[in-house]
Amino acid sequence: MTNASEGRERKTYGKPAAKRGGKSFDTRDKYERGSLKYGRRPSSGNERDEDKARSFVQKRRLNKIDKDVHKDTIRLNKYIANSGICSRREADELITQGLVEVNGKVVTEMGYQVQKSDKVIFDGQNITPEKPVYVLLNKPKGYISTTKDDKARKTVMDLVANASPYRVFPVGRLDRSTTGVILLTNDGHMTKKLTHPSFDAKKIYHVTLDKKLSGEDMKLIAEGIRLDEGVAVVDQISYIEGKPKNEIGIEIHIGWNRVIRRIFQRLGYEVEALDRVMFAGLTKKNIKRGHWRILSELEVNNLKML
Repeated sequence: MTNASEGRERKTYGKPAAKRGGKSFDTRDKYERGSLKYGRRPSSGNERDEDKARSFVQKRRLNKIDKDVHKDTIRLNKYIANSGICSRREADELITQGLVEVNGKVVTEMGYQVQKSDKVIFDGQNITPEKPVYVLLNKPKGYISTTKDDKARKTVMDLVANASPYRVFPVGRLDRSTTGVILLTNDGHMTKKLTHPSFDAKKIYHVTLDKKLSGEDMKLIAEGIRLDEGVAVVDQISYIEGKPKNEIGIEIHIGWNRVIRRIFQRLGYEVEALDRVMFAGLTKKNIKRGHWRILSELEVNNLKML
């Protein structure tokens, strides 16, 4: 959750005044400490070394993607694997079974090289050789979560312009005034999975209200506030330990438009600041506001197992 200074000791949620789901919030150790606008904490030599190591890993991942983009030809098994269907070893099996066509002809030759312009068909579907890329952005205020805007407003695409040689798309949306975690990817299957209502992606927000939230209203929110779409189910809600009672931690899984703001507005509160600190297990830890990073292989595997 966002603190007034990154140099302060990390805090935890206090005991929830009301909750759903039978457990309180985890400690904030999992989550990023918030905006740097109040100043940076003094960095030690170890922290600088860690920053360099993270930077090196990011460059290596991007270089690997870039090399694939500029190759004239690519092995058929890698082409299939890059499309996100399966691993290279599994792709070899599909090829030997005669399940893959290149330019209208079945190919069973191991090590067969295809060009990017070739038409590759698997299971009756045309596939592309783009390697899936997953970019995690710590969105600042003032950017909209669309690929383009007719009013020429700033979008999250401006912030991740150099993140990938492939075109990526935001998974879900954060409104212009909301900050925090947002995922961008070219993996259509993953996007569909994470945004589908049945998936119930968990999201945690740090909410700052225009006045203190009463215990009675917190209980009403925990029980469910009726909105136009139905009852807005809140998984957990609590005050934040050591903070004024206008700062609230809230966990939800529903993805209705501006649902957090509308929940509080229904009870006569205005949301002055809204920061998403977690989405589908991903946090903004070690990502400065307005910056991004490529997900690690472990993080991608964790998303696929959700």
